[in-house]
Amino acid sequence: MYKYTLGFLIKGNQILMLNRNKSPWMGSWNGLGGKIQINETPQACIQREVFEETGLELKVENFIFKGVVTWDEFDAMGNGLYIYIYHLNEKLDLITPLKVDEGILDFKDISWISSFENEGVAKNIPYFLPSVLNDDINYNYLCKFEDRILKEVVKKKVDVCLD
Repeated sequence: MYKYTLGFLIKGNQILMLNRNKSPWMGSWNGLGGKIQINETPQACIQREVFEETGLELKVENFIFKGVVTWDEFDAMGNGLYIYIYHLNEKLDLITPLKVDEGILDFKDISWISSFENEGVAKNIPYFLPSVLNDDINYNYLCKFEDRILKEVVKKKVDVCLD
């Protein structure tokens, strides 16, 4: 079992992102999520973390498992995380940008987040986000680092389903 979750809350062609105050990916836009507590399922973790970071009370059963991200050497106190997506109601009235304890929340266009030219997004997101959003297959996205620099992401089908 991995130690973390990462969630992408989708509203139309945008995703609610967090510009993080802390490591890892400090100063970068990332999805929401965090550390899984003892006796907590990954799905319950992502629901709790989203609530803690946004105040949004979302139904746990509507979080959709979309695979895992793992890494070989980047030290983030663990070696993997579970990815989830959640389709927000179009009528949700969350005013952003919004400063929260973890950083700044804002809705960003999916094309902006997915661009390899974007220096402001966590470096591995453009490698996996398009598949997470568009594929029915779950993958393990293995991120290979050298001296804390992302060199490659290897995508391999996984047969795990956590819903």
